[in-house]
Amino acid sequence: MTRIKRGYIARKRRTKIRLFTSSFRGAHSRLTRTITQQKIKALVSAHRDRDRKKRDFRGLWISRINAAIRENPKVYYIYSNLIYNLYTKQLLLNRKIVAQIAILKENCFFMIAKDIIKTKNPPRLYSGKV
Repeated sequence: MTRIKRGYIARKRRTKIRLFTSSFRGAHSRLTRTITQQKIKALVSAHRDRDRKKRDFRGLWISRINAAIRENPKVYYIYSNLIYNLYTKQLLLNRKIVAQIAILKENCFFMIAKDIIKTKNPPRLYSGKV
C-alpha cells in the first residue's frame, strides 16, 4: 500500500486560524491547539462585549446627564425626575441625545429643563409593591 500524505486542506485551515491569531503573544500564536482555543475565546469575548458596550454607554450617558443637571444651581432637578417628565411631555429624546445636548449646548439643555419645570405635572404615582 502506498503512503498517502495529508493534503493541503488541513494546512489551509490551520494557516487561516494562524492568520487570525497572528497578533497574539507567545504560544497563543504558534501552537495549533492553543491557537484554536484562543480563537474560540477571542470570538466569545467579542460577542459578549458587544452587548456589554451598549450597557456601558447607557450608564455613561446617564451619569453625564445627572452631572449636568446637578452642577447648575438654577435648576434643582434629579435625573429620574427629568427623564420621567420628558416622557410625560412626550419629548422623544433618548439618553444619548440628551447627554450630547447637555455637554455641547448647555443653554439649550437648561431651556428644556426649565420648560419642563414651568408646566405643572400630575403627581407621580407609586407603582412599587407594598
